[in-house]
Amino acid sequence: MVNDQPAIALEHVRRTFEVDGEPIVALDDISFEVRPGEFVALIGPSGCGKSTLLRLIAGLIGPTDGRICVDGGSPTQARKRRLFGMVFQDPVLLPWRNVLDNVRLPLDVVDRAARHDAEDPRELIHLVGLAKFERAHVWQLSGGMRQRVAIARALLLRPRILLLDEPFGALDEITRQQMNLELLRIWAERRTTAILVTHSVAEATFLADRVVVLSPRPGRIASQLCVPFDRPRTPDLLRAPAFFEQTAAVSAALLAAAEAS
Repeated sequence: MVNDQPAIALEHVRRTFEVDGEPIVALDDISFEVRPGEFVALIGPSGCGKSTLLRLIAGLIGPTDGRICVDGGSPTQARKRRLFGMVFQDPVLLPWRNVLDNVRLPLDVVDRAARHDAEDPRELIHLVGLAKFERAHVWQLSGGMRQRVAIARALLLRPRILLLDEPFGALDEITRQQMNLELLRIWAERRTTAILVTHSVAEATFLADRVVVLSPRPGRIASQLCVPFDRPRTPDLLRAPAFFEQTAAVSAALLAAAEAS
């Protein structure tokens, strides 16, 4: 029997914060689903609540109103079940640890059963292309290499869902494109459900199955665009007329959302 249950479902989610005693609406009436194994990109202007939305899905904060369901339960339950792997713009590596020990870090805080079920850290280091750098320290790595370490660490406990918060935003354009290709290769091997927050229209279009466009604050879903390209995707796609047409469609959706707000 086919399981039609979404990996992630949000229903009329609203999140407010209090600033100087005044309520500020960050997100309003957010409803969408993510299918198991789907790669979804969230894109929108700065301050529209993209990172807040990712934190809500991860159970790091709760919604003010609405409901979020992850694999049939709450985000907090999903986090306790270690369903999430998270990668941030800052890889947050410990400078006194080498690459291998940074990847192994989650094993220091989980129980024996989780350690037994974890991936082999050395195999993950090989997967992200750092096989010769197991003993290297953080200061010896480039920005792209540090993000590879962060991705390997995020995959250690075999997460079903990978949450990526602008992981390549601080990289130069060439390194960013290289990391996009690496991320697609790793995702294709694992086929985890993935949600990517990005400001890059090209990155969202190249990586995702679907692009969710958020309006300026308060963030609302302005549109959702399916990306029609087959997988695997190669660098040739970046030069194809169809790719430019698709990025133009996403850009137009962003502009329309801004003008409507």
